[in-house]
Amino acid sequence: MNNRRVFSNTYWILRWPTTKMFRAVNSFNRILMANGMRNFSALVQTKALVNGNWVNSSNNDVFEVKNPANGEVIGQVPNMTVADAQEAICAAKQAFESKEWRSMTAKDRSNLLKKWHKLIEQHTDEIAEIMTAESGKPINESKGEVMYGNAFVEWFAEEARRIYGEIVPSGAPNREIIVMKQPIGVAALITPWNFPMAMITRKAGAALAAGCTVVVKPSEDTPLTALAVAKLAEDAGIPKGVINVITTNKAAPIGDLFCKSPDVRGISFTGSTEVGKLLFRNAADGIKRVCLELGGNAPFIVFDTANVEKAVDGAMASKFRNCGQTCVSANRFFVQEGVYDKFVSQLKQRVEALKVGQGQSCDVQIGPLINKMQFDKVSAFVEDARSKSANIISGGKNIPELGSLFYAPTIITDVPPTAKLYTEEVFGPVASIIKFKDEAEAIQKANDTRRGLAGYFYSDNLQQVFRVAKRMEVGMVGVNEGIISAVEAPFGGVKESGVGREGSRHGIDDYVDIKYICMGNLKYD
Repeated sequence: MNNRRVFSNTYWILRWPTTKMFRAVNSFNRILMANGMRNFSALVQTKALVNGNWVNSSNNDVFEVKNPANGEVIGQVPNMTVADAQEAICAAKQAFESKEWRSMTAKDRSNLLKKWHKLIEQHTDEIAEIMTAESGKPINESKGEVMYGNAFVEWFAEEARRIYGEIVPSGAPNREIIVMKQPIGVAALITPWNFPMAMITRKAGAALAAGCTVVVKPSEDTPLTALAVAKLAEDAGIPKGVINVITTNKAAPIGDLFCKSPDVRGISFTGSTEVGKLLFRNAADGIKRVCLELGGNAPFIVFDTANVEKAVDGAMASKFRNCGQTCVSANRFFVQEGVYDKFVSQLKQRVEALKVGQGQSCDVQIGPLINKMQFDKVSAFVEDARSKSANIISGGKNIPELGSLFYAPTIITDVPPTAKLYTEEVFGPVASIIKFKDEAEAIQKANDTRRGLAGYFYSDNLQQVFRVAKRMEVGMVGVNEGIISAVEAPFGGVKESGVGREGSRHGIDDYVDIKYICMGNLKYD
C-alpha cells in the first residue's frame, strides 16, 4: 500500500479493552466517513515522542481527541505525566550536549530543516485533513496554515546560516573584542489549538536553527497535528531527542515543571494572557528566557477617508478567519460616522453570505468553535451585550442543526464600553461595531485596553496613515490590510499582549545568548 493509504485499524484499537477493540474495528469505516478522513496515512500517531521513541505515558493513561464539528472521537493519545515530561527534558538536554547536535554546523542544521520543509510540503493534504478533523477549521484554511507554517521551517532553515557574531573595535591597542551568539539550550514550547501547526514551526524552526533542542507541549484539543509534523521531522533525519512532543490534558503541572526545571533555559508560549502571566511569574525564579505571544483586543478603525469596499474586505478577512479564533482577529470595529451606514450595510451583506458547516467541504468558510468552553464564552458575551442594549443586526445565536458548537457569524452595533465584547477578547465570529466622530476619539478608544497585539485601520490620507500608525499602542499595525502575518515580519505585542518577537530575523533572538570574548595582551609587532 502506498503512503496515502488509510491508516491502520490499530490506530483505533491501541490499548483499548477487548470489547471496545472489536467495537472500534466494526465502526472504523463509519467513523472515517463521519470525519471526512480520506487521505490519512502513517502520519497519524497515537503515541508521544520522547528521545526518538514513540511512547505511551508511564501510567498508560490516555485522553480522547474529538472532532468539534460532530463530537466524534477521532483518536486517543497518551496523557503524559510530569515524570514523562521530565524524561523528555532530559532527552532534550542530552541531545543538546551531544556532538550530533551542538557541534553540528549551521549548514548541516539548515539542510535538515530544508528536508523537513520538503516533507511537509509533500504531505500538505494529509496534515490539513488531520488539522480539520481535530480543530474544525475549514479545509482550505487548514491547507493555508500548512503552507504558512511550513514557510517558517524554510525561513529559519535559511536563517540558520545567518546567526552572525561581531568583531568590535577595541579601545585598547592590545585587545580584541569578539561577540558571538550561542544556543541557550533546551527550550519548552507551549502551543495553542487555533494554529496547531504554525505555532509549532514558528517556534521550533527558530530554536532548531539556533542549535537548541525542544520539548513541545501542544494543545490537548489538537495533538494529532503536532505529532504528524514531528513524525516528518523524524523522517527528515533530525536526531533523536532534538524534538520531543508531550501530549497531555494536564497542562498546569507540565507548565510548572517547564518553569522550575533548571534544564529548561527558555519558554515560548502562545495562549491566553492569564496563563502567560502565570508562566512569566513562575519562570522568574530561574531567570529563564521567556517569549510570550498572548491575547489581544484588536481595534479595527474605518475613517471617512477610507475605501469602504476594501475596508469590508479587510474586516471579513481579519474577523471571520478560523471562525474568529485568532489572536490577531479584529475585536472592536470603530467606524467614523460619515461612512458608518455604508460600512455596516456592506458588512452585513457579506456576513450573511458566509457558508457555515463542517470543515471538510471545500465551500465552507466558517466551522465550529473549538470546544464547549469557547462556545459558552461567545454565547455569554453576546448575551451580555444584548442585556446592555446593544443592537444585534445579524446572527447572535447558535446553529444546533449543524452541531452543538456552531455559532452564527454575528454583527452587533451600539456596543457600550461596559460590555464584555468591548473590554475583552471574544475569540469567536462576532463583530462589535462602534460609531465615532473624529480621529482623536478613535485613537483614544482603540488604545483604551490593557492589550496591544494587533490593530488595523483604513484610510487613504497619507498624513493620517502616519499619524495613526505611530499612535496605536500595538505591536503590529495593518494599514488598509486585514491579514498581516508573514514569515518575514516580527510577530508580537506590547502591554499585556506579550514579550519577544517570533518570525523574521528577530525570531532567533530568544534562543541565543550573546557571549563577549575579550582577548588581551596581544602583540602585533
